[in-house]
Amino acid sequence: MSTAAPRILVLDSGLGGLTVYREVTKLRPDAHYVYVADDVAFPYGRLPEDDLSSRVVGLMGQLIDVHRPDLVVIACNTASTIVLAQLRERFAVRFVGTVPAIKPACAASQTRLVSVLGTEATVTREYTRKLIADFGQGCDVTLVGSRRLAVLAEAVLRGEAVEDADIADEIAPCFVARGGLRTDTVVMACTHYPLLDRQFSRLAPWPVTFVDPAPAIARRVVDLIGARPAQAGEGSADFLLTSGKPANATLAAGLARFGLRQTSPV
Repeated sequence: MSTAAPRILVLDSGLGGLTVYREVTKLRPDAHYVYVADDVAFPYGRLPEDDLSSRVVGLMGQLIDVHRPDLVVIACNTASTIVLAQLRERFAVRFVGTVPAIKPACAASQTRLVSVLGTEATVTREYTRKLIADFGQGCDVTLVGSRRLAVLAEAVLRGEAVEDADIADEIAPCFVARGGLRTDTVVMACTHYPLLDRQFSRLAPWPVTFVDPAPAIARRVVDLIGARPAQAGEGSADFLLTSGKPANATLAAGLARFGLRQTSPV
């Protein structure tokens, strides 16, 4: 594998992919990153499948032409379950997708009651149901689709006020008590949701394990591009909004916590 610092492009409809970006940079801090938030189409879950596929394939063609990445991370469950196969067929660049971490969650559950918390689009996909059929290991899996959590997560990162009750209402269906047993594992099947992990833990009616797929995604990136060389230098990171809107001071401060700075639009 090449010892040159790779160029890695991370795409999400918004800011949720920052949770994946954070884990990837821990393993390859020397890489050159371009994080693209497709805010023009946020959230992806509201788009019909054909429109989402057309949007992401067209945008990806532009991004590859401009940024020449060595690898692309699709840091969105909805986009990955719908368009990842098309991207791999269309472009020669290597892609790493994001899918619900159902297999490790079901393997770890002691009560065998597991919930998958995703967008409405993700939890209704046949792809997600097949993951449960293939890797559910006999667990009773509850699918919970949220319309609001991705938006609430973005609001929190942007420094806006979000009521605890609004978050609690969205996660409440994840907590199932049945036959003297209770849900003990919740899969966060949207990359936005780890932005709210502290609120989730605080507002949960009882302690559960919230499963974040981001560390596994980061390990997959390293599998494809290799580990950081011993003498590697310092990396760089840029942040782009497809709308071209400038980040306000609060968002800029939030991005700075992830080591990102906004640059010119796509």
